Amino acid sequence: MNALHNAEDIPGEVQVLIAGGGPSGLFLALDLAARGIPSTVIEPRTAVDHTRPRAKTTNARTMTHLRRLGLADLLRDASPLPVDYAQDVIFCTGLTGPASHELRRFRNAFQLVPGRYGPQPECGQQVPQPVLEEVLRAAVADNPLVTFLAGWTVTGVSNAEGDAATPPYAVVATNPGGTERTVRADFVIGADGASSAVRRSLGLRLEGGSAALSNISILFRSDSLASAITLDPAVQYWVVGSETSGMVGPMDLAGTWWAIVQGVDPAVAVSAGDAAAMVRSLVGAGVDIEVLATDPWTARMLLAPEYSRGDIFLVGDAAHLNPPWGGHGFNTCIGDAANLAWKLAATIKGWAGPGLLDSYGQERRPVAARTIRDAAENGKALAYHFADPELAATGPAGEAARERAEAALAVKQSEFDSLGLVLGYAYGDSPLVVPDGLPAPAEDPIHYVPSARPGALLPHAWLPDGTSLYGHVGTGFTLLADAGRLGGVPAATFFEPVLAAAARQSIPVAVAAVGSSGEGTPLSVLWGAEAVLVRPDQHVAWRGNSAEAAAAALSVAAGWASDPLVETALPEQAASLDNTRSTRVDAVIP
Repeated sequence: MNALHNAEDIPGEVQVLIAGGGPSGLFLALDLAARGIPSTVIEPRTAVDHTRPRAKTTNARTMTHLRRLGLADLLRDASPLPVDYAQDVIFCTGLTGPASHELRRFRNAFQLVPGRYGPQPECGQQVPQPVLEEVLRAAVADNPLVTFLAGWTVTGVSNAEGDAATPPYAVVATNPGGTERTVRADFVIGADGASSAVRRSLGLRLEGGSAALSNISILFRSDSLASAITLDPAVQYWVVGSETSGMVGPMDLAGTWWAIVQGVDPAVAVSAGDAAAMVRSLVGAGVDIEVLATDPWTARMLLAPEYSRGDIFLVGDAAHLNPPWGGHGFNTCIGDAANLAWKLAATIKGWAGPGLLDSYGQERRPVAARTIRDAAENGKALAYHFADPELAATGPAGEAARERAEAALAVKQSEFDSLGLVLGYAYGDSPLVVPDGLPAPAEDPIHYVPSARPGALLPHAWLPDGTSLYGHVGTGFTLLADAGRLGGVPAATFFEPVLAAAARQSIPVAVAAVGSSGEGTPLSVLWGAEAVLVRPDQHVAWRGNSAEAAAAALSVAAGWASDPLVETALPEQAASLDNTRSTRVDAVIP
C-alpha cells in the first residue's frame, strides 16, 4: 500500500478511484488487487474508532469471500470472541438473579457452527466492525496495488450527472484544513456511506422509510457481569419483560459489553448516568457499569433507484441502508463489492462484453430489496413487543406467561436462522446467466435449498480429500465437470470447445474434473447436470451436458450475447437437462 496524506502526494490521474475506505471500499480494493487491478482509496478517517462497534455479524457468505482473499483465518485470529465461546441467541426475562428466566433459544445463530461447516467453506464469525476494518487495513498496507489516502474526503464528482457523463471523471477531495485537490479517474466507486457525495453527484437519492422508534447503542465495561449471569453463554441476550427492553452481548472476553436499548425517543438526551441505568435495567441492579460510549440511531429501509451511471458505481451503504435486525447490512455491502470487482477487472483487462458492468445493478439491487424487506419484518417484533409484567413472576401465572412468550418468539427465527437469505439469493433474471427452464427453489429466509440452477450460488461440498469444492474455482470462470461422467476422457479434451471460445475472446477460464462429494454423492446429482460453468464470484452461469452449449454460455456470462455459437448451442441445453430431472436432488438445509 502507498499510504498518502499530503496534498502534493495525491495522484492527478488514476484508473480506479474508490471513495470510502470502510468495509466495502477496502474489500473492493483488495478484490481488485487479487485480480491484478490497482486502485486508489480515499477515506476521511485516519484511524478506526473502537467505541462504535456497529456491525458485529460476519456471516458465512462474507467469511467465504474473505477466505477467497486469504483473510478468513486472519479475521478469526483477530476476533475477540471465538466461535467456540458461544453460538446461540437467548431470549430471557433478565440476565442475573432469581427472576432471570430463559424464554427461547436460537441455536447456531448467524451460521456460528464450531468445526467444519457444510453449506460453505466457512461458518459465520462474531466480530466488531472496527476489528474487521483493521484486518482489511492491514491487508491493504501489505498490498502494492492499493493506494490508501487517509484524512481526505471525496466531496463530489464534477462531471457525473446526466446521460452525457463520460470518463475520465473529475473527483474533488478535501482535507480538514480546507485544501482541495482534483483527481481524474476512469472508474469511480462510491463506497462513501449513507450521505454519499458520489451518489449526490449523480443526482440520486435513497428512497424508502424509517422505523417509528429509535434505539441507542451503549458500549460499556463490567468486571462482574460475566460471573453474575445465571444463563448459558450466548452471543446475544434479548431481554424482555423489564422496564427496559433490548439486547446485551459480550464484545470480548475481557469485560467489554455492548447493549442496544430499543424504542428510545431520539428527542430525549441520554447522559452517561441514564445509559448506565438503562443497562442495569437489562442486566441487573447489582452489576458494576462503566459506560464507554453511546450511539443513538434509527433503523432505515432505503434503496437507491439506480446503482450506476456511466462508469460511476455505488456500493454498500451508498446504495442501500438495511435495518440491522439479522445482521445483513454489512454483509450485503461486501456482496456488492464482490459482484462489482470481477466485472470491473474484466472490463479493464479487455475481455468484458458490453453488458457486463450494466449487470451489477441488475443483479445486486434486487438482493438489497429482498434483504431490506426481510430485515424490516424482523424489526416489527423487537424485544419490547413481547413485554409482559407476568414474565418474571413465580407460580402458575409466570409459567403461563413464559409459555406464551416462548410460542410467540417463534416469529424471530428468520432473524437468527437466515441461511435461506444468506445463501439462497440468486441472479436468475440476470442477462449473464443462461436459464435452463427448470423451476427455482421457492424463496425462504430460513431454509436454504442448494441448487445449481443458473444464477444461484454454487452448492458447496467437501470432497473426499478434505478440500472444499470452492477451492477448485479460480479467479476467472471455471467449468467444473463430474469426473465420473466423462468416461475417462480428460476434462480439457471433453470441453475443448470451451477453451477455444475462451481463447477466441480472451476470457479466462479453467476446466476441472472433480469427483463425488465427501458423502459419496456424485456431483452431477448435486448439480442436476454433468457440468456447471461457475463465475468468478462463485455463482453458476450455466449447467448442462454439452461442451458446445458450455462454450456458448461462456460468452453470455462474460457479457457477450452475440457469439455465433449461442443461437445454435443453447437450445441443446434444455433438452439435455430433461434427462437429469429424475436424478436432480435439491436438499433442504434447515
